[in-house]
Amino acid sequence: MEPVQIGFWVIAGLVVVALLFDFMNGFHDAANAIATVVSTGVLKPHQAVAWAAFFNFVALFVFQLKVASTVGKGIIDPTVVDHYLIFGALLGAIAWNVVTWYYGIPSSSSHALIGGIVGAAMAKAGTEPLIAAGIWKTVAFIIISPLLGYVLGSMILVVVAWICRNKTQRRVDKWFRRLQLVSAALYSLGHGGNDAQKTVGIIWMLLLAAGVTAHGDPVPIWVVVTCYMAIGLGTLFGGWRIVKTMGQRITKLKPVGGFCAETGGAITLFLATSLGIPVSTTHTITGAIVGVGSVRRTAAVRWGIAGSIVWAWILTIPCSALVAAGGYWLGRSIM
Repeated sequence: MEPVQIGFWVIAGLVVVALLFDFMNGFHDAANAIATVVSTGVLKPHQAVAWAAFFNFVALFVFQLKVASTVGKGIIDPTVVDHYLIFGALLGAIAWNVVTWYYGIPSSSSHALIGGIVGAAMAKAGTEPLIAAGIWKTVAFIIISPLLGYVLGSMILVVVAWICRNKTQRRVDKWFRRLQLVSAALYSLGHGGNDAQKTVGIIWMLLLAAGVTAHGDPVPIWVVVTCYMAIGLGTLFGGWRIVKTMGQRITKLKPVGGFCAETGGAITLFLATSLGIPVSTTHTITGAIVGVGSVRRTAAVRWGIAGSIVWAWILTIPCSALVAAGGYWLGRSIM
């Protein structure tokens, strides 16, 4: 494939837009990482976002770039990528993030980006460039990641309840207020490791298409570092509108429940990232919170709130794909 002729300032502008998406991803998903630790009273909001942002960035040194490879080469055929497609994909993802942030809906930035890539690619070349294996793997984890979070969160709570069966509530709370700092750190590591790499992948797409990076070369280190910094800064500013939904409206959490939900979510994210699967941290932690709440009693979960969140999950990919298709044609007219 011959590199697409793309001007320096167009490349630079799209990299800035991609980093803006990454920042918004952290901003939008901050609630996922901090909602439980804030709602249980273990940390104050400003302490929690600083804690989460730090471990978002530290994930740079923990995970291989398998998710970036999936996004950059495993969703659509890289040979169809040009600057119009990247512009449309980012526009679709950012637009959906803004809408869901405004209404306080904990939707998936990850799936908004995947939907954006698919929608822009289809606007350019129909279904031919789509890579079914990568898309179906991502779509499957819309169901698998919250289900795994649910199972792990509930199982960990059952085990913890058995271990602490002869301990007083006050003593248990004291222990888990400290342990929740560890679980929040692990969850933030998983969040940074999976989500920052999605932006690494789309910038990598752009650089490959423009011939700035050869197909056999590794991802430039500046791309990796800036993407992890952007998501960490986004988390630091925090998505406050979504904190209440995640931390209190789905179910009421105590420190032990927060620990179990975060630990179950972290295990799920570590597994998905090691397999190179771009998953939704939002889906994952929501499933874990629901699992913890349902162990206490089914009525402890506000299923109406959870149901509205599921509808947002279902609509994310098609809605962001539709906007991205329009963004592709807009890009062709203005760039």
